[in-house]
Amino acid sequence: MTDTLLRELKGETLWLTMNRPKALNAMNEPLVSALRETFDTLKARQDVRIVVLRANGKAFCAGLDLQSEGWGTSDSPSALLAMQRNISDIYRAMRRCPQPIISLIQGAACGGGFSLALASDIRIAATTAKMNAAYIRAGLTACDMGCSYLLPRLVGLSVASELMMTGRFIDADRALRINLVSDVVAEEELTAAAESYIAEMLLTSPMGLRLTKDGLNLSIDAPSLDAAMALEDRQQALVAGTADAREAINAFLEKRSPIWKDQ
Repeated sequence: MTDTLLRELKGETLWLTMNRPKALNAMNEPLVSALRETFDTLKARQDVRIVVLRANGKAFCAGLDLQSEGWGTSDSPSALLAMQRNISDIYRAMRRCPQPIISLIQGAACGGGFSLALASDIRIAATTAKMNAAYIRAGLTACDMGCSYLLPRLVGLSVASELMMTGRFIDADRALRINLVSDVVAEEELTAAAESYIAEMLLTSPMGLRLTKDGLNLSIDAPSLDAAMALEDRQQALVAGTADAREAINAFLEKRSPIWKDQ
């Protein structure tokens, strides 16, 4: 059987490739399990500093595979809730893992596929990208898979309301205009675009990068400026005492690149 999620570690970057191109990378049970388990175990992977999520074929991810055996076959509320949480744990794990996640989006990113992009830290779209909160077009609420939490924080409540209440598609150009994505490139340039971000991230200290994602996650819900800055003060004091922080100062004074040891 072909792996539904390909994993390749290149240096300190883990490249994850959804591999169900004939099904537009729609999420069946094996892909759901692979995504959830991979992101969940990343918190213990000191050898991985950055994650790239991409897909084979003409689509990023068409959402849940409604034709997959096992989906939607029960009317039991407890069984449906268990299935729901089985999938939604992917997005929790993406936000909890300490590594920045870059998603490369080509073609359709719908429903759960849209939420995969939203749960990433940086999104790069191909000119072919089109995204939507497809849940509402399937007779459901659009508040699903973290969409109601993540989308308003990325684009504001007005645009989020428009997209979620209509299920309409947003193309790459508009996604760039509203800052939903960081860049728009031709499909064949997606990998190169990601590598430029990766190169800059690898210039940062390992702990500094991890705690930046952690701090952003916590500060986005901070009740006040004082609460956010209290977190910043503690994190900065923690990182400032590391060997890597001393190495950064020495490298600056000696006009060379730092050599990180994650210590």
